[in-house]
Amino acid sequence: MADVVALGELLVDFVPTVTGRSLGATEAFKKAAGGAPANVAVGLARLGTPSAFMGMVGEDGFGHFLADTLREAGVDVSPLLFTAQAPTALAFVSLRADGEREFLFYRNPSADMLMGPEYVDQAAIAAARAFHFGSISLIAEPSRAGTLHAVDLARRASKLVTYDPNLRLALWPDADAARAGMRLGLEQAQIAKLSEEEVTFLTGHDDPVAGARSLWTERLAFMAVTCGSAGCYWLTRDAQGKVPGFPVEAVDATGAGDAFMAGIIAQMLAEPEIPRDPARLDAICRFANAAGAITATGRGAIPSLPTRAAVEAFLKERRP
Repeated sequence: MADVVALGELLVDFVPTVTGRSLGATEAFKKAAGGAPANVAVGLARLGTPSAFMGMVGEDGFGHFLADTLREAGVDVSPLLFTAQAPTALAFVSLRADGEREFLFYRNPSADMLMGPEYVDQAAIAAARAFHFGSISLIAEPSRAGTLHAVDLARRASKLVTYDPNLRLALWPDADAARAGMRLGLEQAQIAKLSEEEVTFLTGHDDPVAGARSLWTERLAFMAVTCGSAGCYWLTRDAQGKVPGFPVEAVDATGAGDAFMAGIIAQMLAEPEIPRDPARLDAICRFANAAGAITATGRGAIPSLPTRAAVEAFLKERRP
């Protein structure tokens, strides 16, 4: 049985074989499985937390490649569906010299966008301890209704609901729609992870903590704001802290935030309840920072997501 069910987009990332060129100047790409919720599911499995992925891919070679990749990574793909009505989503990614990315998406529509309420696997959610989702599946119908239905099932069954808005502005109709959709997801969650850029986008605040506080909702118990190699801030209702990151030689930042999210979820599920002790929250975030840092040193998201043993060895070498 899966401890965590992740729902959302599953797509093929075409990652350049050479770093530091624009999309137009890139001559060769390597295909890799991607999609933030899928990355989180794999990240959890690698960390030893049983996970399942719920979504929809095309009845095509790319769709079967993605299902096989998740299955081989230890993710339960029984809630994953295939459709002949639309192809599997594709994304081409260019990598700057610092490992940051430029995206070009092909999904008009793609299979993941057809994941309506009737396709949600209620039994998979009922059997899990936590439910994870992102904002991309909230962009358009019917996946928006499907996602909200799944969240409602999870909340009614008292599952831990976790959320990563994962801004991809080019996929939304406009910036206002993106802000509204991302905030809608945030209103459903008990645990959320945002980047400092996403906090600024949603609130206009340059101060990550002030921005995060302005986003706080009644259901939230914990929020992390990631700052790349600088680490992260964490917030609870009554406290906050900052945990330094781990400078590494970044090759590709794709999936680093998803590895961080998987680290947070895995460590939180090991607790009897969401901790309030600052020292424990610092330790959880340090673990998640390490998972993200390791991922940034490889090319492609899923191939670079670390095992628990790798994270623990990394932390042991860098004890404060």
